[in-house]
Amino acid sequence: MSVRDANPVDAKNPKRVAIVIANPALSTTTGSPVGFWWSELTHPWFAFTERGYVVEIFSPDGGKCEADALSDPRDASGYSQTDLISLGFLSSPKLAALVDNTRPVAEIEVESFDAIVVAGGQAPMFTYEHATGLQRTFVAFHDAGKVAAALCHGTALLRYARRADGSLLVAGKTVTGFANVEEDFADKATWEMGALEPGKHLMPWRIEDELKAIGANYIQAGPWRPFAVRDGNLITGQQNFSGAETARLVCEALGG
Repeated sequence: MSVRDANPVDAKNPKRVAIVIANPALSTTTGSPVGFWWSELTHPWFAFTERGYVVEIFSPDGGKCEADALSDPRDASGYSQTDLISLGFLSSPKLAALVDNTRPVAEIEVESFDAIVVAGGQAPMFTYEHATGLQRTFVAFHDAGKVAAALCHGTALLRYARRADGSLLVAGKTVTGFANVEEDFADKATWEMGALEPGKHLMPWRIEDELKAIGANYIQAGPWRPFAVRDGNLITGQQNFSGAETARLVCEALGG
């Protein structure tokens, strides 16, 4: 029995979720291509579609998106080789093609969706400062009482998201996101691969430091542990292993 069988939904009025993935970019620290992270798209996708939700994929600019290589379970590094959910998604030509022609965030009609989920990857750290349309849309979901979720480096968005009165959306909110201890690990791995000079940082800034600096109550569960937190209708996930946990809280907030 699938989760869908155990939790029947109204087929005439299913929950609708917009998942946003990052457009391709270049890292300003390494000069390498960066993108979204597969598991942060596929694990929520799996959780939502198993419950009968309708899921659509968007990106700030629309068009073809590219994933960070290490997130691909077929990558020679073997870093994500145990990610069978992403492997299954990629093995389906119909599903894999969904990232080749994403709709722009400007086409998201807030009233047509129940939740927005912003996935991470490396690209958000270099691009979401200027993704003003995504910032406005995320705040619009939250302020309309709908579920607004961000995951891993997708929480970079929260550094910039402001309400119409200029106040920061996450000031005083309990949130999580990619932790400093995880950034330390990533930095060291990049030094060892020779992709970055020892002592340099892979990311141009750090989620944990900046969310604390803007008045958010940042928490985390330790390195690489699946973790997500809900504060009202704002949901955040810690890192790339937290997609399923983030989706669980979204589903809980939507009533199952």
